[in-house]
Amino acid sequence: MRLLIHPLFLQFMWLIDLFRRTKPELTDCSMKYLIVGLGNIGDEYVGTRHNIGFHIIDAFADKQNAVWADKRYGAIAKTRVKNAELILLKPSTFMNLSGQAVRYWAQQEKIPVENILVIVDDLSLPVAKVRMRGNGSAGGHNGLKNIESCMMTQNYARIKFGIGNDFPKGAQVDFVLGTFSDEDNKLIGEKMEYVGDMIKSFCLQGLARTMNQYNKK
Repeated sequence: MRLLIHPLFLQFMWLIDLFRRTKPELTDCSMKYLIVGLGNIGDEYVGTRHNIGFHIIDAFADKQNAVWADKRYGAIAKTRVKNAELILLKPSTFMNLSGQAVRYWAQQEKIPVENILVIVDDLSLPVAKVRMRGNGSAGGHNGLKNIESCMMTQNYARIKFGIGNDFPKGAQVDFVLGTFSDEDNKLIGEKMEYVGDMIKSFCLQGLARTMNQYNKK
C-alpha cells in the first residue's frame, strides 16, 4: 500500500528544517549587569558628598582591576564576577541628566532594568550607612528623577549611601557640594569593601537575598 503524504505536511516540515538551520544564536543577557555610580564630572566636584557614587564605583573598579575608558555619555569599565559580566558606568551628563547615560548603555548592552544597580548619595541616612532598595521614589534626588523619567519606571535597584544631613535650613545645596570631614572619610573608607560585596551579591544572588543579607547590618 502506497503512503500518500499531503503537500502541506511536506511544506510544514521544510519550514521547520529551515528554521533549525537559520535560527539566530540567542544571546543570554541574564548575567550581564549595569552598575552605575552617580556624580558630577569636573575637578571641582571630586570628593564632594554628591559624588559618593563616583567614589564608590571607582574603588570597586580598582579592586577589580577594571580600566576606565571614555565613551558616549560616560566612562565605562568592564569586569567579571564569576559568570556575571559587569558594565560599570560613571555618567558624564552631570547629575541632573544621569538617566540619558543609563538608558543609552542599558540599550547598548541589552541589559534589562532588573539588572541595573544605581549607587547614589542619600541625605536621609547617617554618614556611611548603607541600604539597598529595589524600587521607590526619587526622594528629591535629581539624578534619580532623571533615571526614572528616562527609564519610565521606579523599579530599578539602588544602593543608597548615607551622607548625613547636618546643615541649617536652606543650605542643602552647599552641603551636598561640600566635602567630607576627615572623620567621615575614615568611616567611608571602612565601608568600601562592604559595598563592593553588596554589588557582587546583587549580581550573583539577586536583589532579594542581597537586601536580606546586607540591610540588616
